[in-house]
Amino acid sequence: MAVTAGEARQDLRKDAVGVSHIVFFVVAAAAPLTAIVGASPAAFAFGNGPGVPATYLLVGLLYAVFSVGFTAMNRFVGSAGGFYAYIANGLGRPAGLACAFVTLATYLAIEIAVVALFGFFSNTIVTSAGGPEIHWFIYAAAMMAAVYICGARNIEFSGRVLGLCMIAEIAILGLLGIAVLIGGGGPEGVSLKPYGPGAVFSSGFGVALVFVVASFIGFEATVIFGEEARDPKRTIARATYWAVGIIALFYAFASWAVAVHYGPSQIAKQAADHASTLYLTAVQARLGAFAGIVMNALLITSLFACTLSFHNTINRYLFALGREGIASGHVARTHDVHQSPYVAGIVQTAVLFVATLLFALAKASPYEVVFAWMSTFASLGILMVQIVVSCAVITFFRKSRRGVGVWPALIAPALSALGLAACLVTMIANLALVSGSDSLAIDGLPVALVVIGVAGYLFAIWIRRARPAVYENLGRSFG
Repeated sequence: MAVTAGEARQDLRKDAVGVSHIVFFVVAAAAPLTAIVGASPAAFAFGNGPGVPATYLLVGLLYAVFSVGFTAMNRFVGSAGGFYAYIANGLGRPAGLACAFVTLATYLAIEIAVVALFGFFSNTIVTSAGGPEIHWFIYAAAMMAAVYICGARNIEFSGRVLGLCMIAEIAILGLLGIAVLIGGGGPEGVSLKPYGPGAVFSSGFGVALVFVVASFIGFEATVIFGEEARDPKRTIARATYWAVGIIALFYAFASWAVAVHYGPSQIAKQAADHASTLYLTAVQARLGAFAGIVMNALLITSLFACTLSFHNTINRYLFALGREGIASGHVARTHDVHQSPYVAGIVQTAVLFVATLLFALAKASPYEVVFAWMSTFASLGILMVQIVVSCAVITFFRKSRRGVGVWPALIAPALSALGLAACLVTMIANLALVSGSDSLAIDGLPVALVVIGVAGYLFAIWIRRARPAVYENLGRSFG
């Protein structure tokens, strides 16, 4: 797109990223080190104990099936609006805008949760090393600024940063697994019992499923980078399957390693008694005290990488909405040099700053309230959107098969919709356990998401009547 003097750019950088860059974005968004260290101890303690590693593989298989349908649709629908465009083209523009609202709220909640956790861990690590006590919000604000600066650069820059962070955080737990193998396992030897059907489908499988599913948030963001990808029809599909595979295998291997370290029969008790230090203690025992220090540092970089990845994702959602006239056209402006949606970055950083500041002023615990509540909200929201996407794929190909087979057009999305719906119902039934709170506010999270979705739907109806030209442009594909 040519840009004349004085004209603001509204185009993203073409042919800028390949499979590896997108995989870095997606795996970083999943924050594998933070997810495995934070979620798996609860899955061990309250769920199916030693069956957790196999549960990660099963959820990975579910998301692989989910990916079949939406990557097939990606051949015909491509937009920086991601799932918004998919749903708009499959179920109609009002449904698409409803899910755009829910997705934006979900991703913003993830950012709030992660920056609060970053502030909490940063202060804890500094004070434990003898440094000064600094309010967690100061650390959080500093990270927001750093993330904005990185996000305003070209997309390849963020891809390189995320690649380094991802490799480092995967390496530390990979080394733990190798040390466990070389050392002959734990008190019960090198055992494959955690992968047996008796372990995975034991009592508590449903509860473990809730924590495991929440660990996969972010992988679906591959489609958002379609406009900037080289050969997007191939790249997005490959990046999606690579991301799902890496996340599932890493989670399964890391959780198996820690289960073997303590012993499959003891892992549930160890996780219940030492949830916050389960992995740190194992790393220090197997790799030495210095490795424990490195792991703490990598937890910080993992949170930074997660925030940067979601920052880029939200930028592109806002960019798409601005380009289509739903939001101010200013958020669709891109940088003259880097072609990044930097105005969208300013807007979302300001919203993130204010929302996080309100939690800080309310004296909410960054870990027990901000992180726990916001991550629970996000887990519910993304499951809802993924279910709707599966339905959109079926509807899209029912109108015209476009030469696509029955497996990707109907069977795979139907199976994934049923599987994800079961996960959503189980999560809602265990909200107090997932969030660590029995507050009425937690019980109201599903209702809040429905209200946000309804608001988006009604807004689309209003646009259809008041701004018909804008309405016709909703969900437009740029693939």
